Amino acid sequence: MKSIIIRYLYPEINLFYNICGNHSFLTVADMKRFLIFISVVVLASCATTQKSSVKEDSLMLTRKYVGNFVEYRQHIPEKFGEPYLIWIKTTMDSTYGKISAYSERCDFHAGDRLYIKRIQLSPGPISSYWEYQIESDDNPVYYKLSEFQHDRKNLISTWF
Repeated sequence: MKSIIIRYLYPEINLFYNICGNHSFLTVADMKRFLIFISVVVLASCATTQKSSVKEDSLMLTRKYVGNFVEYRQHIPEKFGEPYLIWIKTTMDSTYGKISAYSERCDFHAGDRLYIKRIQLSPGPISSYWEYQIESDDNPVYYKLSEFQHDRKNLISTWF
């Protein structure tokens, strides 16, 4: 009689009977074990197992000092349609070499503190890339840097 009342009041027990294939009497201790087992499974499935891919509290370098402006030299393109390049010489020329940027002329003044700034551009929802610029605190002018640095024959991305 007690078994019929429990099955009538708690229909989920019938599901337990059907899964187990056991039609014997279900005790209160069995119900507690079953509920504890289900609770553990639910809690384990809700727990996060991997750390977040977002790096919190980490410093990302986006601007780097490359010396004071000394002079520049212009490179005229050999073929029509190729970009004009300027090679900028700084006081840290021994470290970085001449810095290649896209422009016909350079409006920096002697002694301007120059910085390379990298900006992450996302043209679409999936892809992103870095663009590099050279800028000065004293002058509002900035120039886009070429990816390949011609003087030292290396990529600008290796500087960061």
